[in-house]
Amino acid sequence: MKKAFIFDMDGVIIDSEPIHAIAKQMACKKYNIELPKEMFSTFVGRPTMECFTEILEKNPREGVTPKLIASTKYEYYMELMEKSDKLVPIHGLPELLQRLKDKGYKIGLASSSARNMIEMVLTRFNIKDYFEVIVSGAELPKSKPDPAVYLITAEKLGVSPEECTVVEDATAGIAAAKAAGMYCIAYDNPNSLNQDLSRADIIVKNHDDIKI
Repeated sequence: MKKAFIFDMDGVIIDSEPIHAIAKQMACKKYNIELPKEMFSTFVGRPTMECFTEILEKNPREGVTPKLIASTKYEYYMELMEKSDKLVPIHGLPELLQRLKDKGYKIGLASSSARNMIEMVLTRFNIKDYFEVIVSGAELPKSKPDPAVYLITAEKLGVSPEECTVVEDATAGIAAAKAAGMYCIAYDNPNSLNQDLSRADIIVKNHDDIKI
């Protein structure tokens, strides 16, 4: 019996992947690094530091470190988020959270984003109180597709991996959920850049389609 739902954030709770992509482009441009568009899809669902480490391995720049460029990207991202007045939770998400709460499910969040980004999004949309546990993969030695972020979230929720349902939109996140031994629902977000959702147990195009 499933007792808990664990959500990814970017692309599942908020449609922020396009903003992440723009912020990455802006940060790379500042340090004269060309970021090919075909790389974007490989970064979805992965920690920023990991992405910029890969970028700098292919495009080394003297004096530029993954930490420096990630910090620059964070500043651009926060600026873009604060300026945008069109950002809302993905359609059906607040209603899904309420249905889960009403039915007594434990609810957790496991995101590759930094904790301050997570806190900002959940607070801005007044949904933080739905989540009993929040785990940031950016604080772990390894994040998605490594299963640690999901296993730690389940442990903090007090449930076994087999009792968890994960909602994901990215290839890396789905791989992490399945490696953790969890049931995985893939949300087919058109803005998440052609992710391979084939390993998910079920694919939905709308949060309203998630049956509890």
